[in-house]
Amino acid sequence: MAVTSVLGFAYWWVAARYFPPDAVGLASAATSTMMLLSSFCMLGLGTLLLTEIPRNKGQEGALISTALLLVGNVGFLVGIIFSLLAPLISPALRPIGATIQNILLFAASISITAMTVIIDQAVIGLLKGELQFYRNTIFSLVKLVALYLVGLWLTDKIGMTIYATWTLGNIISSLPLLILALWKGRHKLGSLSPRWQVLRKLGSSAIQHHIFNLILQAPTQILPVLVTVLLSPTMNAWFYVASMIANFIFAVAASLTTVLHATNAAQRATLSQKTRLTVGIATITGIITSGTLFLTANLVLSFFGPNYAEQAAWPLRILALGAFPLIIKNHHIAIRRIKDEVTNAMLPIISGSVLELVLATLGARLGGLSGLSLGWVIALCVEALFMSPLIFRTIRGIDNTTNTIKQLMILDTKEEIPYEQRVHTNEYIQ
Repeated sequence: MAVTSVLGFAYWWVAARYFPPDAVGLASAATSTMMLLSSFCMLGLGTLLLTEIPRNKGQEGALISTALLLVGNVGFLVGIIFSLLAPLISPALRPIGATIQNILLFAASISITAMTVIIDQAVIGLLKGELQFYRNTIFSLVKLVALYLVGLWLTDKIGMTIYATWTLGNIISSLPLLILALWKGRHKLGSLSPRWQVLRKLGSSAIQHHIFNLILQAPTQILPVLVTVLLSPTMNAWFYVASMIANFIFAVAASLTTVLHATNAAQRATLSQKTRLTVGIATITGIITSGTLFLTANLVLSFFGPNYAEQAAWPLRILALGAFPLIIKNHHIAIRRIKDEVTNAMLPIISGSVLELVLATLGARLGGLSGLSLGWVIALCVEALFMSPLIFRTIRGIDNTTNTIKQLMILDTKEEIPYEQRVHTNEYIQ
């Protein structure tokens, strides 16, 4: 994660140094739109694979290949439709649908991005996280080198050129994993063949995960688009760099809860112990990193240029504070998924996502970038306040089953219970 974070920092540093701010702002808005639409086209299958791969031994290849084909085709179709509608949605997004080349580029980017997320989630579900690290490292390197060469050689420096390097990086970084999968499965290619009936059995669960993922990701992906539309592409360049740096801090809790979900999907007995560990690590890391960033915001942003340091320092400091409520929110989501309680989590997540966008929009109207950042963090704190009880109960090892046993023991004190059963029950509660 540290390697890809450094490379991501370098990527946007090159963009800020070699491209004008309005091009960087357009590219970041287009990239955020691509990420949001690719999430829409995921159909919930990425998170579903995290849960179902450990539970369906021997069918991993069929699950993964079927998911890849489905999201790839849906992504391309959605990309075509959106690129044609982009000029009508906002003048700032007009370049996405300006030419046939841009339309095809945008559609291919959504398709490929959705497929690479499927790949990343699948290797985590297979407990092969090192493969995700290698792919992400290759992706970061390729797009960084491509952006540097484009910035060095091209005279017409536009936002869609920056955007194209993401697609190139995703394609090249996915090829080694594809070759590895085909090589390992060369003697049993039938196990890699798509089996649509497998996904039919998981239809309702996939829809739940799909809606849940869209609601979760919509606020952070829409924020750069909001800045572009409400303020300007140039201000979005400043905001996007600040949010990218803040995301380095947020990635710690997100990565820990992803692993928590994968390792406890089929084994829930250790959930309390592992939750204590991940919450502790995320909190300590958040204190250190956000505190350091608060003191060095101007220095860090000055690497991108004096305008970035002047305009984005306070938004960055405010965004960094979001690391703490996000620890609660990310763990709340992971625990709900582990317990197959996605439906129960839907209403608070919908309410929280709407609150994030409303307060961010209000903040942008009243206080520009700093106001937008503050509004978003306040919304996160409100969400964390309502989600924290579940985290505390999980850390203490209290769940519905345990509470039921305790209540039965209290209500049944007059009934004689065999000694062996009392010992077994007490051990379970402890």
